[in-house]
Amino acid sequence: MSTTAQSQDNFTDHRPAGHGDRAPEISVFGGSGFIGSRFRAQTAYKPLLIARDSRLPRSDLVLYLISTTHNYHVFEDLHRDIETNLTVLVDVLANLKPGRTVFNFVSSWFVYGETELPAHENSCCHPKGFYSITKRAAEDLLISYCRTFGIDYRILRLSNIYGPGDGGAAQAPGKKNALQFLIERLKRNEPIELYHDGNFYRDYLHVDDAVAAIDLVLSRGELNQIYNIGSGEKILFRDLIALARRQTGSSSPIIAVEPPPFHRAVQVKDFYMNCDRLKALGFKPRITLEEGISSLCQ
Repeated sequence: MSTTAQSQDNFTDHRPAGHGDRAPEISVFGGSGFIGSRFRAQTAYKPLLIARDSRLPRSDLVLYLISTTHNYHVFEDLHRDIETNLTVLVDVLANLKPGRTVFNFVSSWFVYGETELPAHENSCCHPKGFYSITKRAAEDLLISYCRTFGIDYRILRLSNIYGPGDGGAAQAPGKKNALQFLIERLKRNEPIELYHDGNFYRDYLHVDDAVAAIDLVLSRGELNQIYNIGSGEKILFRDLIALARRQTGSSSPIIAVEPPPFHRAVQVKDFYMNCDRLKALGFKPRITLEEGISSLCQ
């Protein structure tokens, strides 16, 4: 049976407003971050921002974005990824309503680790690093809990999401958003250091398209299913930097460097995902990489 046909069997009634209908409410955990804040500003749903210290949803439809964002916490706090990605999640799960709640969990492409590319939703996952491992463990805990107590869920595995407003641009590369960090250096004509000379692949999606994809999965996605959220295109990182260098008119020299040992231990070299399941719902990115990079280079 096709994905589209299966979707009709488990179709959710939580749909965005249309034809005069009032927009359904959705409780948003972690809604103050880069993606969460953009979702609240652009979603077709009525977002209910859940306070940082609250574990109680205010509606039957939930979007959960609470998470750490990188593998480097192991040097500062061994428990941070475990407490944030697992303990807080379990506390929230305990307050869901069996038979009523639809829990949409935002995950990451990091859960795939070393796997055959392009990564499909049913690909084997071999995550590396505390962040990556706890995100994958969170998916399994969620699935087990929901199956045990009769709660519907979806898991949304995001690719590299970029766009204006990402605080990662001010951080060291590797911790969050290397692309935007390097674009800021290009603007200042500072040297650019690229692991593997930039000869590696990623799947990039603009944050506005990511929000549109999340909305689409919330309204039309099959319940108890995993969705890759990305462009479905493999992009050579060096080409992105070359594009940004032209658009900024930068004179930054580009220097090839070897990844440090920790980066090699926790990060895969190449990654891109298959997004056919998302595309079957009608998703098409609206913002090209050229347009998206141009907006960051202003």
